[in-house]
Amino acid sequence: MGIKYIVLIVVALFFLFPTVFMFVSSIKNNEMQIISDMGNLRAFIPYGEIGLKNYFDVFQRLPFGRFMFNSVFVVGSTVLIGLVINSMLAYALARLRFKGRNFIVLLIISLIIIPTEAIVIPLLLIVNLFGWLDSYHVQIIPFMADPFSIFLFYQFFRNIPKNLDEAAMIDGAGPFRIYWNIIIPLSRPVFATVAILQFIFRWNEFLWPLMVTRGYEYRPLTVAIQQLFSLDPKMWGDIFAFASMITIPSMIIFLLFQKWFIHSVASSGIKG
Repeated sequence: MGIKYIVLIVVALFFLFPTVFMFVSSIKNNEMQIISDMGNLRAFIPYGEIGLKNYFDVFQRLPFGRFMFNSVFVVGSTVLIGLVINSMLAYALARLRFKGRNFIVLLIISLIIIPTEAIVIPLLLIVNLFGWLDSYHVQIIPFMADPFSIFLFYQFFRNIPKNLDEAAMIDGAGPFRIYWNIIIPLSRPVFATVAILQFIFRWNEFLWPLMVTRGYEYRPLTVAIQQLFSLDPKMWGDIFAFASMITIPSMIIFLLFQKWFIHSVASSGIKG
């Protein structure tokens, strides 16, 4: 058992090193040789002149508040609308009987393995025909329905006893009332899980917003950070400060809902 825990600690430290390096570099002076330190332990130790100056510099050099609003609005809208759409689709597939249901489930599962990068060009042509480029809805609408989210809801809803539906039908409840009054209250863990995963996926999205937005008005944080790379000389302290502020919201969301996330994965029967 001791060796097992040692291996786990080593693996955890290995994956934590990039994050530690990022946060430590964000409080170092821009004049410190951040990149040259990567080959030794100084990269992970705050030394020299340290402080939050890089964070203040980011706000002065770029409209960070605008980028933050864009990210929060796009991600929040996508997650909230997606929770409704994906859960209702999964409810219909898991609890209602109709022809072609199994085929639709197999189709949704098969869509999970298709990477987003494989469909961005056709999708870009479609949204261009609609005149949606450089807007909020071009970043929201294409990702509201998500196959993996539907699959998670579907797996969870299947494990809810069917006799609850039958008892509600005897009392005169229809499909929507059963979904709203019975399924949703029992499914809070999976709602939290889907919300966390979709938040992380959408928050870290880079390729699609880069392709469909221009300028500062609609671009999210993940695309805006490239503005710092275009400056010469590169201020690595500012870049790492910007990257840290992108990372912190995802970490907070996961830490707040990690208990529900673990419970949902266990309840859904999805094991690695």
